[in-house]
Amino acid sequence: KSATKIITAINGSKQQPWSKLLYGLGIPHLGVVTSEVLAKEFPTVTALSQASSSAISLNYGIGVEIAEAITQWFRLSSNQSLITALEAAGLQLESQPDTPQNQPLDGKTFVLSGTLANLTRTQAQTLIEARGGKVSNSVTQKTDYLVVGENPGSKLAKAEKLNIPQLTETDLMLMTES
Repeated sequence: KSATKIITAINGSKQQPWSKLLYGLGIPHLGVVTSEVLAKEFPTVTALSQASSSAISLNYGIGVEIAEAITQWFRLSSNQSLITALEAAGLQLESQPDTPQNQPLDGKTFVLSGTLANLTRTQAQTLIEARGGKVSNSVTQKTDYLVVGENPGSKLAKAEKLNIPQLTETDLMLMTES
């Protein structure tokens, strides 16, 4: 069972967007927001790795120091090897096109309750949002589904009172595959 969790976590990490992977590389001075800006302007690792520091510094919020840190990071052969290894492992090293309009969870609001067997809350939220859904912290009449894990707590009682459909983690996975 724990091997399944590990495999699920690894596969989930492969779906992280390019901006999050870029942030995770640990390039000096590169924060979350800067990573998102760069991922939009340089939609592939190749485009960013070949960009000059002056081209990088033209982007909002990115100064010369950050731009130089990025170009220096990509010049190191050890970091080039890391990029090659990440690519071989199937991680997202490019931005994906904007989400198509007809996603399986378009316009649906989900609330997560309890501990899921294979996904963390963050992974479940990422999965739902990637398929067009929204995740809320509280059950209301606008909630479409309650995803119920182990020890769900008071959210389950409120969902039952409001006649909100309940899903297991497996149900959620099947919905996202459509």
